[in-house]
Amino acid sequence: MKKVWMITGTSTGFGRALAQELINQGYPVAITARHVEQIAALVEGHDQAIALTLDVTKKEQVRDATEQVLKKFGRIDVLVNNAGYGYFGAVEESDEDAVRKLFETNFWGLSDLTRSVLPTMRNQRSGHIVNVSSIGGLTAFPTFGYYHATKFAVEGLSQALAKEVEPLGIHVTLVEPGAFRTDWAGRSAEDRKTIIDDYAETAELRLKQTRGRSGAQPGSPELAAKAIIKAVESEHSPIHLLLGKDAVKNARVQLENVQKDLEAWEDVSTHVDYGDEGYWN
Repeated sequence: MKKVWMITGTSTGFGRALAQELINQGYPVAITARHVEQIAALVEGHDQAIALTLDVTKKEQVRDATEQVLKKFGRIDVLVNNAGYGYFGAVEESDEDAVRKLFETNFWGLSDLTRSVLPTMRNQRSGHIVNVSSIGGLTAFPTFGYYHATKFAVEGLSQALAKEVEPLGIHVTLVEPGAFRTDWAGRSAEDRKTIIDDYAETAELRLKQTRGRSGAQPGSPELAAKAIIKAVESEHSPIHLLLGKDAVKNARVQLENVQKDLEAWEDVSTHVDYGDEGYWN
């Protein structure tokens, strides 16, 4: 039997590409979006695929969608938390209400759906939760501070969850893409409304570069979909699935920087316990 998949945010980008690939391969799959009419055509003619309305920020829709998937298929083997969007602006420029809304989708929506599906996976003693993070969940760049904050939160939650559910037969994978040809840097992302000139050479410059290459990024969502399916079907699925040459490069730089600080400051770091007072004298 092929695994039953449930995917959020399938109207565009990774979610849509993954939905299409799974349908093409004959997987039973529930695809979701805030506006179901945008995805309805994907499931036409496919008895083992359903399209559901789901805004992950609405708890009642999270509950109802989970129940509909179980009613249709009787189980959920793979949950892909893909719904999310970007927000651009220096930390000081960013609007608090917009940032809180960002967290509602990128973090709390993911958390709520995960908690909704976990009882089923625990009863099955099997399952796989795929949380779409970002290379921006491992390292950070100017103008994406609050977006990074949502993804760093997803990383922490996911890594703790992986250790909690592994004995129950449930796996967790963080998908950490670099630059892919999706709508993330285009119409899907929001910009800050306040502009502070002092950030022209950092946040503003990065924002213009990111917006400017929207639609020309090197990453293929269709190939990313194949990589995600391969990781889930692997006997030894990874916790971290980096996608894209740029993601791998930036992750290595981040690890090297952490290693440099660790080595340069190890003597200080290891002399802050009771009994180490003599070091400071």
